[in-house]
Amino acid sequence: MKISREVKTAIFVIFCTILIIFGYTYLKGVSIFKNEKTLYSIYDEVEGLAKGANVTMNGMIIGKVIEINFSDDFQGIKVTYTIPKKINLSKKSRAILYEVGVIGGKAISIEPIFSNSLIVSDGDFLESSIKPGFTELINQQIAPIQDKIEGMLTSVDSIFGGISNVMNNKTQDNLKKSLQNFSLSIKNINELTNLMKDIISSNEETINSSFKNINKTSQNLIQITDSILLSQIKPMIDNFEEVGKKLNLTLEKIDNDKGSIGKLLNDKTLYNNLVNSSKKLEELIIDLKSNPKKYVHFSLFGRRN
Repeated sequence: MKISREVKTAIFVIFCTILIIFGYTYLKGVSIFKNEKTLYSIYDEVEGLAKGANVTMNGMIIGKVIEINFSDDFQGIKVTYTIPKKINLSKKSRAILYEVGVIGGKAISIEPIFSNSLIVSDGDFLESSIKPGFTELINQQIAPIQDKIEGMLTSVDSIFGGISNVMNNKTQDNLKKSLQNFSLSIKNINELTNLMKDIISSNEETINSSFKNINKTSQNLIQITDSILLSQIKPMIDNFEEVGKKLNLTLEKIDNDKGSIGKLLNDKTLYNNLVNSSKKLEELIIDLKSNPKKYVHFSLFGRRN
């Protein structure tokens, strides 16, 4: 059976149309054979998110964003996206909107919770959240610094305002005069310094000779002081030496049993006699206290016992 050219053309056109529809839906992230679940999430703002953006889980791409529109009550943005049917997530899982890069746009990351109960099905809503991006983190860090800088600028403005109020025309004139006087004082100091240099350079020889005379005078004073000290100290030293010699002679005589002190210190017999005499004297005193009548005689009539 011969197929006419018109039939071939019609078949080709239909095939091309199917191919175009398949390619378009694939590029949009919509599956033709419906092996995916369609899920929804509501966000406050989705700046940077576009149709066809990736839906990831643990860093792996599992779906695409297929539609972005207002929610039914216009209180947020409803994002429609797909995930494979074979992934059984719990309805407690979250869809996090995050920034892919500085200029890479945004995507959705599923934070999965796997559970045998409350499995998400086609058309369900997942809880949503927004992860701060790099630029937002920078803005959060810069915001306090910006506030401090603004406060400093305000303080500086107030300071300059106070200065401008204080620095009226009269104050400015006084300040100018003070600066002029200060400059004049510095000029006078410089002139005085130059004058001193000239005086010192012209009298350098005289000053040097004066310092030499001062050195000689100080040396003479030192010599005079030394001679005075020596004249006073030498007799004292001689006296000490004489006393030392006499003391040595006295000690030698004592050590050689010469004189009473030497005999007293070195003769044991004399020592023993003194001890015995002391004992006898002590006995005599005791007996005198015990028998006073034995030694003292007293009578009114002149009788004797």
